[in-house]
Amino acid sequence: VQLQASGGGLVQAGGSLRLSCKASARTFSRCTVGWFRQAPGKEREFVASLSRSGRTTVYADSVKGRFTISRDNAWNTGFLQLNSLKPEDTAVYYCAAAFTYPREITVRELGVYDYWGQGTQVTVSS
Repeated sequence: VQLQASGGGLVQAGGSLRLSCKASARTFSRCTVGWFRQAPGKEREFVASLSRSGRTTVYADSVKGRFTISRDNAWNTGFLQLNSLKPEDTAVYYCAAAFTYPREITVRELGVYDYWGQGTQVTVSS
């Protein structure tokens, strides 16, 4: 499965962006989706994860209440809605997919993910 992330950009603090993650195969519907981010000089960190059907979500405390993860399996696409953005949200955002079928679970651990997108830059100015 190849993943293509898009939707990043430059936005002022308090603004919003919607990131997309397009998968190349219908196997996507059998995968847990995750979003991670990596700021300059820092390790890649977990942001959010969504189970195969979309019923279960988990978020990092730093983004809870501001970011929303979702998916559309009919279009093999995942999304991350970023609201109330802060300068500390500036990073390269990566989408990832973990083959978890038939389990309906979320995944926080970076090493569990099988497939990764190329990353999309989000820059929040103060």
